[in-house]
Amino acid sequence: MSNKELYKKTLCFSIHKLFIDLITLAVVAGLATAGFLIMDKVNSMGMLGMVIGLFVGIVIAAFVGHFISYAIKAGQIAMMTYGIAENKLPDNVYKEGKKVVKERFATVAALFAVTKVIKAIFNQIGRGITALGNAIGGENGGAVGSAISSAIQTIVSYMCDCCLGWVFFRKDTSSAKATLEGAVLFFKHGKSFAKNVGRIFGMGLASLVLVGGPFFGIAYLIFQTMPNFFAKLASELAELSTRENIEIHELLTNPTTLMLIIAAVIGLIIWAFIHSNFIRPFVLVGVLRNFMESGMKDIPSESSFAELDQKSPKFAALRKSLKE
Repeated sequence: MSNKELYKKTLCFSIHKLFIDLITLAVVAGLATAGFLIMDKVNSMGMLGMVIGLFVGIVIAAFVGHFISYAIKAGQIAMMTYGIAENKLPDNVYKEGKKVVKERFATVAALFAVTKVIKAIFNQIGRGITALGNAIGGENGGAVGSAISSAIQTIVSYMCDCCLGWVFFRKDTSSAKATLEGAVLFFKHGKSFAKNVGRIFGMGLASLVLVGGPFFGIAYLIFQTMPNFFAKLASELAELSTRENIEIHELLTNPTTLMLIIAAVIGLIIWAFIHSNFIRPFVLVGVLRNFMESGMKDIPSESSFAELDQKSPKFAALRKSLKE
């Protein structure tokens, strides 16, 4: 199966996840707006009400993301992995994806436990590379390290997904050992993944401009029809800064710049939803294929695990636990 075919046939997961994400976003926005309107009417402290509503909404969003959205994403990764390994997909891809996730991880908590270990391993190694950037950057070491860190975090997120795909592929091996194998694969075959880096960042930048830009413009045009609301909101922020002695940037107390900032935030949020659900999976298929094909040709042995012990204490601890 080609990457395009795999992407199209697993797109059902993206649609389901986007639907969940949009409902969650609507709940967060609704709670924040309701909090503002209610508190503003009761005691003219709408800003405080908006913060309370936003906090409650974020808690709900975190719960949904933890227990629902990620499980859907894991199903998509499982089916992409299956398609790469078997060169075919089952008739009901979405149903089979959910089944595979449930069979491999009895609960979502177990899925997250493995994912947490994967992220910890890659992040530890990534921090080591960032520190090297700081060291060689001289006076500009901080900027070099920061740039490297941002790039590494993006790559790490893809490697975590690839490693999770490997865990699904190695269904007859414990998830802990498969996690170790996935980490080793990245460093044994790093050159084969390097060619995807340009695609990862290029597609990300292109989607930010082509998707985030128009939604920023649309939001700003809509906000221009609501000058009184933004004047009130800016005034609330200015009063909150004075009353509570909280440092709030002057841009947020100016209705015009506040309007631009909120429009930009909305553009970024919508871009993040569309990019993560539709653009990122398209990029992931290619990255995952390189990862899986390299791994299937050269499955890591126990002796190769020692190579990463010094680079990641998390890796060494997991490896040690398997021996006990």
